[in-house]
Amino acid sequence: MNLYINFLSYLGVALLLLTVGVALFAISTPKLKEFRLIAGKNVTAAMSLGGKVMGLAIVLGAAAEYSVSLLDMAIWGVVGIVSQILAFIFAEIITIRFSIHEAIEADNRAVGTMLLSLSLAIGWIVAKCLSY
Repeated sequence: MNLYINFLSYLGVALLLLTVGVALFAISTPKLKEFRLIAGKNVTAAMSLGGKVMGLAIVLGAAAEYSVSLLDMAIWGVVGIVSQILAFIFAEIITIRFSIHEAIEADNRAVGTMLLSLSLAIGWIVAKCLSY
């Protein structure tokens, strides 16, 4: 029975952190209304948000795999969430030739592909850094 309780505990914390991470992304980018854009069939917004979710999932999976306790997993999950958000903000800063926010609203799929790839890459790197 302990095995099932551990599984459900880790799954519950991971899903909670994933939800919190997506909410924090929405809060950290107040000008960008990805859910509204997705409802309006904006593929770039879906790619951007989908990449963020996948990147966070990669990090949270690694946190669960390498953690020594549920608290340890939660701490490293938060580190991963913050890393993903900072990487997105950094991407906005270094792309001085265009606004990521405006490109997403304009449904620029090249930018969507770049953001999806960036989120997955950062998630993968952070996940690998969690292994100890």
